[in-house]
Amino acid sequence: MAQPPKKTARKRTAKLSGTGLKAEKKKAAADVVEKPAKSHTAKGTQSAPRTSDKIKTSNVEIIRTVADLRQATAPWRRKAEPIALVPTMGALHAGHISLVQAAKRAAKHTIVSIFVNPTQFAPNEDLDRYPRDEDGDVGRLRENEVDMVWAPPAEEMYPEGYSTYVSAGSTANGLETDFRPHFFQGVATIVLKLLNQVAPDYVTFGEKDYQQLCVVRQMVRDLNVPTEIIAVPTVREKDGLALSSRNAYLAPREREVAPHLHRTIYEVADAAKTGNLGVLRADAAMKLLSLGFNKVDYVEIRDAETLGTFDPSSGRPGRVLAAAWLGRTRLIDNVSISP
Repeated sequence: MAQPPKKTARKRTAKLSGTGLKAEKKKAAADVVEKPAKSHTAKGTQSAPRTSDKIKTSNVEIIRTVADLRQATAPWRRKAEPIALVPTMGALHAGHISLVQAAKRAAKHTIVSIFVNPTQFAPNEDLDRYPRDEDGDVGRLRENEVDMVWAPPAEEMYPEGYSTYVSAGSTANGLETDFRPHFFQGVATIVLKLLNQVAPDYVTFGEKDYQQLCVVRQMVRDLNVPTEIIAVPTVREKDGLALSSRNAYLAPREREVAPHLHRTIYEVADAAKTGNLGVLRADAAMKLLSLGFNKVDYVEIRDAETLGTFDPSSGRPGRVLAAAWLGRTRLIDNVSISP
């Protein structure tokens, strides 16, 4: 597992405000105070200069330290105004914006976190080349009238001597864990840290990373975290490809092949209630290889809530989940099986 670089609040009950605060009229130019240049630590995670920890633009405030974050949100808490958090690793696309929109519908104030979390990447994975564009991300968030961006440097999240990690529950068993055994410990740890730091009333997660959603749900339930999880449907291109920051890695020919992942697992979901599940999984994997994928990590059919064995006769919803490779790019996707 990648190591960190060297170097709860009570839920409130309040009437939801629908679309949240009305945006201020845009200024002619953003009032930027000493906006830090992007830089990287030795392990590739973002690190910002400490000369200015709070940055104010025309409609969004960028916060770099936990102390500033808590100070900035204190007035909202005193008024019991609901807060929604949208956790991201940046490189924002329309899928992330759908999470922002769901957050704005749920709460009066929306905070988006941007942090490329090193502890969920193994040494051989793409931490160093993971897309980063803070300027572009903040611009999109400004357009969508987010209240605040929580963008801490790595040393703020994992300071010198950090050694505490969260062990994910049973929903982390299998699937992604079989191929990325480090992953969910890193995810559970960073999500719990974000929930403790922001203490939101709501947090949005996309269904595109479905096992991650289940792991976070279980953690929040088991640890009595007073935050409501809002699951947001996957946003897709017109040809069915699920939006992902890693889609930028795809070569033109790979991009043509990529939509077959969704089409193939959709066919599996359509047949899952009456077909032989083992045969469906095997046939789907072979089909993906024949269509141009160079490796299939898994095609699985699971119970939608527990991620355990799916029983078509149980009347419970199921989920088809898959992960496959096109060149150096690993794509994941999932579709639902209705009861």
